[in-house]
Amino acid sequence: MDIAVSVILVLAVLAVMVTIHVCVVARALRGGFDINPANTVGRLNSSRRPNMSSNDIGKLPSFDYKLEEKRRKSSHMECAICLECFKEGEMCRLLPNCQHSFHAQCIDSWLLKAAICPVCRANANLVNTDEHSRNPGEVGVDSV
Repeated sequence: MDIAVSVILVLAVLAVMVTIHVCVVARALRGGFDINPANTVGRLNSSRRPNMSSNDIGKLPSFDYKLEEKRRKSSHMECAICLECFKEGEMCRLLPNCQHSFHAQCIDSWLLKAAICPVCRANANLVNTDEHSRNPGEVGVDSV
C-alpha cells in the first residue's frame, strides 16, 4: 500500500513539472516574456533588437584620436568594446546621443547587431533636430 501511494505521488509531481515546463516553453515561443536589458544580463532576441544599416553607421561622427598633453602621462581612455586603450591617430567614432567614444571598427560591428550604446544603452541613431522641435513634449538626451 505504501509503495502504491509513493508511486502515485511521484507521478503527480512529475505531471505538475511537465505541465509547468510546457506552459513556460509555450509562453516563451509566443514572445510573452518581456526582457528588460537594464535589469537582465543576457542576450536579447535578435528579432526584437533594432540594428543600424552600414549607411546609417557611416553618418555617425568619426575622428582621429588625439591625446591631450595633460592626459599623456596620467590616464588613457579605452574602448568599452575591445577594452584596448585608444592610440594616437586611431579612427574613433562618437555616438551623438550619449557622447561615448569607441574604436570605429568596434562600434561599427556592434551597431550592425544592435543600435544601442554598449555602455549606457542609449539609442545610437542620429536624432533629427527638426523632429524634436515639432514635439516639445518629448525629452531627449540633450535636454536632460
